[in-house]
Amino acid sequence: MKEEKKETYAVVIDILPKGRSDDPRPIYRREPLIIGLGVEQFKLLELVPKSQDIHLHELVYIGDEEREKIERVKRRIGYDELPPAAKLELPFAIERIVREHSDRFVQFFNKAISITPRMHMLHLLPGIGKKLMWEILEERNRRPFSSFEDISLRIKAITHPEKMIVERILEELQNPETKYRLFTTK
Repeated sequence: MKEEKKETYAVVIDILPKGRSDDPRPIYRREPLIIGLGVEQFKLLELVPKSQDIHLHELVYIGDEEREKIERVKRRIGYDELPPAAKLELPFAIERIVREHSDRFVQFFNKAISITPRMHMLHLLPGIGKKLMWEILEERNRRPFSSFEDISLRIKAITHPEKMIVERILEELQNPETKYRLFTTK
């Protein structure tokens, strides 16, 4: 079995100073929690903070070295376990990660391959059918895409490629039964 890769950084999408409201323990026994979204694999995580000095949308280190603001990663959670506020912040956090790491996602357009004889990775992005897929493949064969702007300039039907990626990541997080995962891990 393949060893699961750990997240190193997370974006804070919710702060629960008194822990989860559904925690059966009395309030004085609960620990404060941070809900975070991993930057590499978009894992949803419960984090225990060292202090109250953490802000929404902050990027926090959660790797194996000494952590400044996070005491420990408590557990990985599913989309259904997110508090309502975290569900609202999730799309903004995903969009931030996609924009800040745009090279990684532009490379997806440059390197996407067929999954089966009838299914291509590009088909899994919302709004891409056969015709658009072939247009993307022809354009990238002429010269690889260099940015999201380059994709939208050369493929007129795609005005915001980053939004297609954000939608796909959200879909993968919301549906644990997703068969093909492009950007998240199960």
